[in-house]
Amino acid sequence: MYERRMRLVTGLVLATFITLHLSNAALGIFSMELMESGRKLNSLIWLSLPGTIALYGSLLVHLLLALKSLYLRKTLRMPLWEAVQLGFGLLVPVLLAQHLIGTRINQELLGITVDYPFVVTSIWNDTWSQWSQPLLLLLVWAHACIGIHYWLRLRPIYPRLLPGLYALAVLVPCLALLGYVRMGIASEAVLQDPEQTARVFAFWRAAPLSLRTLIKDLMFWTGWIVLGIYALLLATRQLRLRLDRRRATFRIDLSNGGEVRSPLGLTVLEALRMARIPHASVCGGRARCTTCRVRVGAGLADLEPPNAAEAAALKRINAEANIRLACQMRPTRDLSITPMLPADAGVQQARRPGGVQGHEQQVAAMFVDLRGSTALGEKKLPYDVLFILNRFFEEMAESLQRTGGHYAQFAGDGLLALYGLKTDFAQGCRQALRGAVDMDRRMGALNQRLAAELDTPLRIGIGIHGGEAIVGTMGPPASPNYSAIGDNINIAARLEQQSKSYHATLVVSEAVAQQAGVDLSHWSCHRMTVRGREDPITVYATEDPGELEGLLADH
Repeated sequence: MYERRMRLVTGLVLATFITLHLSNAALGIFSMELMESGRKLNSLIWLSLPGTIALYGSLLVHLLLALKSLYLRKTLRMPLWEAVQLGFGLLVPVLLAQHLIGTRINQELLGITVDYPFVVTSIWNDTWSQWSQPLLLLLVWAHACIGIHYWLRLRPIYPRLLPGLYALAVLVPCLALLGYVRMGIASEAVLQDPEQTARVFAFWRAAPLSLRTLIKDLMFWTGWIVLGIYALLLATRQLRLRLDRRRATFRIDLSNGGEVRSPLGLTVLEALRMARIPHASVCGGRARCTTCRVRVGAGLADLEPPNAAEAAALKRINAEANIRLACQMRPTRDLSITPMLPADAGVQQARRPGGVQGHEQQVAAMFVDLRGSTALGEKKLPYDVLFILNRFFEEMAESLQRTGGHYAQFAGDGLLALYGLKTDFAQGCRQALRGAVDMDRRMGALNQRLAAELDTPLRIGIGIHGGEAIVGTMGPPASPNYSAIGDNINIAARLEQQSKSYHATLVVSEAVAQQAGVDLSHWSCHRMTVRGREDPITVYATEDPGELEGLLADH
């Protein structure tokens, strides 16, 4: 968490400097004098003691954090955007060394002010610099833009900021390059005039030969030294990985039946990448998003508790205890996992829980269906049918709100309601029965109001059953809802369907009646066979749910 914040803060400091520096270069479109005036204003910030510490401290810390991250990586397999950002970032110091020594170091060693006429003329007087400096500009700007994009894109406000940021991302480097070329053309005239050339390079030619030689040597060798450090780092990393592979391994059992073996020390995400198994990770494994989350089965108890970054990310989505981030888990023993999002999950899935995020809970499930809706559609215009259906769902929703039910989902002319989500199971069953009474009463009142619109009164069928179910956020990532799945939910749906056969408005399972503490033995009793169950279940049916009012009065 600390390193991530340091990388972000130092990156933002560098991005601020880059933006101001390139904006200053863009002034070259108009004149060298205006460009030099901009440099003086920038110098008030970056040549001051606080500015110098912030700028060069950020540059050093940002580079060291990148090198540490590269060294600790167990695999170099990564998304393309991450590889591009890393590659560009590592190339920047190689090209930056020459520019930095030729400006700030030159200025400090010689005790003079390095102005734009000297810098621009020097660059355009050297073929390598003519091409390396524009390349440096593009690399550093692309690196910054990629970093800012993948930092902000998980935030809801980003889509609104994107048009303006996109315009800046394109205009700033383009204008800077135009200013660079414009000043380059102007410098050609300076180089062809011995007097102007002598004036521009006067302080440089007046400096001691030893200092000039030192500066030239530094400009030449520093880039190679940086490349040497990279090579040494990669060689050391490779040696460490070879030693790690000789140590113990752990096995990951996948939900599709496959398995992956990996050396200890790797995260689950790294292990999957090494095995070339696609797995979602919008933020690149930094615990900024939760798209890499998995449900852990066997081996959960052997895992280390979530670190601060993982715990914060999981808290944002109200994850259950068995949901972990693949990018943060470093197993020491075998485990089994089930990915919670598809491998190609994107930003939208990162902002929403998505998939199934649930837990086992005893709930009372109620299915409600509007009878004869098909015939209604055959006799009336679509807008008239829509008006009637909207009135129906308004009444049902109001009833659920009054009786403690949760509107879980609807399909066409029916809905699923859940009771007992915030109470115990027995109370949830009683609330469901009260809901059935209230819905039946509301249907009577609705029929009276719509009498002129209807050929026959509207009727509903209700099925209520309860028991263990998986309750939680589920459904398509773009439009998840809080609902429930399981065998007992399916049985409630079957009860509603059977209400037609029983010529009843309400069908209640014996299990719900017992939990609610009501005696329905005087109702029509049936033994119903349910597909997937060996033993039939006992259910009670009635055409008048209002009979429950007296039975529930004592509860």
